[in-house]
Formats: sequence, C-alpha cells, structure tokens
Amino acid sequence: MKNLASMMKQAQQMQSKMAEMQAKLDAMTVDGAAGGGMVKVTLSGKGDLKKLQIDPSLVDPEEREVLEDLIVAAHADAKQKVEAMMAEEMQKATAGLNIPGMGGGGLGGFKLPF
Repeated sequence: MKNLASMMKQAQQMQSKMAEMQAKLDAMTVDGAAGGGMVKVTLSGKGDLKKLQIDPSLVDPEEREVLEDLIVAAHADAKQKVEAMMAEEMQKATAGLNIPGMGGGGLGGFKLPF
C-alpha cells in the first residue's frame, strides 16, 4: 500500500507539472527564418503559426514559388525549435519523478498529445 500511495503522489505531482508546462508553452513564442531572414515566422510554444513576415523584395509574381518554399522552410525551422523547447520543458517537468514504466524519471518514449 505504501508503494501505491507513493505512486499516486508522484502521478499527481507529474499532472501538476504537466499543467504548468502547458501554460508555459502557451505563453512562449519561437521565431524561425529562411532565405537569410527574408521570410520569418513566429510560432506559439505549441506550434501554431502566429505571425508571418515577408521582405518586400520577395513580393514578385514571377518568384511566387520561391516565396512559398521559403515560407515552408521558415515554418519548419521554427517548428523544430518548438519541438526542442517542448522536449526541454518535458525533461524539467518530469525530473525527479520515478514512476514505473516511465524510464526512470522521464517519459521513456511516450508521445504526448501536444
């Protein structure tokens, strides 16, 4: 019974830390860029596109495909940064928790729904 109570306490701590992490991620933003900074995007900590900036020199009808590719590249750059930030926050949130089946204090490869 002592182990069960300890496990329940750890699960509650993890749930609380996860809620804190979600709120923190909602408030964070990450910038990504492509084309030497000519296309910039800003994503929320959860990966939602919040802002798009395009250098005026790129707005040429004959260069539309290049511009589209740069937007995709800038978004991918920012998205990778969001994923790294989320992994770091997850590590902080689960530090010190030793829940069986979770890889000794981490989430051991579990994929979370955000």
